[in-house]
Amino acid sequence: MGELVGVVGMTTIVWFRQDLRVADNPALTAAAAQGPVLPVFILDDDARPKRWRIGGAGRWWLHHSLQALQSRLPSLVLLQGDPGDVIAALAKRTNAAAVYWNRAYEPWAVEQEPLIAARLEAHGVEARSFGGSLLNEPEDLVSGKGQPYTVFSAYWRAARQRVVHDPLAPPTLSLLDTSGLGDRLDDWNLRPTQPNWASRWEKFWQPGEQGAEARLDAFVTDAIHGYAELRNRPDRAHTSRLSPHLHWGETTPRQILARIARAGIPNAPDVDKFLSEIGWREFAYHVLYHHPQFADQHWRKGFDAYPYRTDPDALRAWRQGRTGYPFVDAGMRQLWQTGWMHNRARMAAASFLVKHLRIDWRVGEAWFWDTLVDADLANNAMGWQWIAGSGTDAAPYFRIFNPVTQGQKFDPAGVYIRRWCPELAQLPDGDIHAPFDAPPTVLLAAGVELGVTYPWPIVAHKSARDAALAGFEAVKRANATQR
Repeated sequence: MGELVGVVGMTTIVWFRQDLRVADNPALTAAAAQGPVLPVFILDDDARPKRWRIGGAGRWWLHHSLQALQSRLPSLVLLQGDPGDVIAALAKRTNAAAVYWNRAYEPWAVEQEPLIAARLEAHGVEARSFGGSLLNEPEDLVSGKGQPYTVFSAYWRAARQRVVHDPLAPPTLSLLDTSGLGDRLDDWNLRPTQPNWASRWEKFWQPGEQGAEARLDAFVTDAIHGYAELRNRPDRAHTSRLSPHLHWGETTPRQILARIARAGIPNAPDVDKFLSEIGWREFAYHVLYHHPQFADQHWRKGFDAYPYRTDPDALRAWRQGRTGYPFVDAGMRQLWQTGWMHNRARMAAASFLVKHLRIDWRVGEAWFWDTLVDADLANNAMGWQWIAGSGTDAAPYFRIFNPVTQGQKFDPAGVYIRRWCPELAQLPDGDIHAPFDAPPTVLLAAGVELGVTYPWPIVAHKSARDAALAGFEAVKRANATQR
């Protein structure tokens, strides 16, 4: 990979961010071509809006990802603080000639990059940024009218017309001896301890570049076959689970596309559907970049009039997977026990919060931000606004998922429910999706006592649906009076 050297030649600092990898890393490759490299990662909590500091699950992943990166780059320096201050001080201390980094697209990151560049250049230090996380930079695609896209289908059609370059090979590096610089990773206390709610997560995840490679290989070898049809089945292993690796930049869309191309997968619909999911991720970044309030504000401003409720007890039941609707509860418990939730379950759980409980989608967004290992600002906001009906390519506001029929359709034999709600495991397939409708004799035989071993539904589907639709009518009336 490289060797440790003293400070000779033109030293380039490489600021790692959400690109915790060595291969297909444009900033690292460009720096390696100049001479010795000083890699640094900065924990920037205080430079972010408080609401968007890295969540608990993300911090767990970050610890292990940085640990993996340090095994490949032993000179990686770990520092904390405002990136502008930290980088300027480090450049001065090491007499660095340049600082390179790969772009990030969250609003605070977009704002800070030109400020950092100007500060460095004012002191004679070269500053360069590179696109290393997306197939297309947000500025690269515009509509026929020269505007950013707001509809996914049009965006993806345009994106598919563009050439995707091959990923970069890992560069040969001369790494500076950084003894005495930076913090110890363990001193950052990124992992939970009291209690250690992530104690089992290492059974489910291997953070880091090698873990991403293994996950991608497993997906391309097996799970992608049947993906177009089976990706919505949480009882089946037909999702990639690459999302946390993508968020932290342990792999890239270019690497994924290249690996799929090498595999020569014969079923085009499976490949096309998976690539469209990559496209949806790209579109979310496109929207967030051009509309930086997207994570905090309704895209469709009329939804500001929606009569959201505050209900701490219902919110707590939802978070704990105790709503009384097994498919929703299974998803929320999978989230708590693994830091991840199947996308179909995410949609059902999110819809339940927003449309059955009528709790603001931003409350759910914040919970996912804290509990998902793949918490990603652009994709989190895009998903929640799609469910709420307030986003760009939003689900119709009147589409309200029935939490019972969602389970019956996508987990027909109750395999997913039985795994994550084991107290219901003995119920027959025909009753496990709605135990509140099961005959008392069936409940007794299965060892289920509603209200004791498993909760009654916290809200009735029909009345909740009617209330949600009434709320949407209020939005329509309020908009009509404003015109």
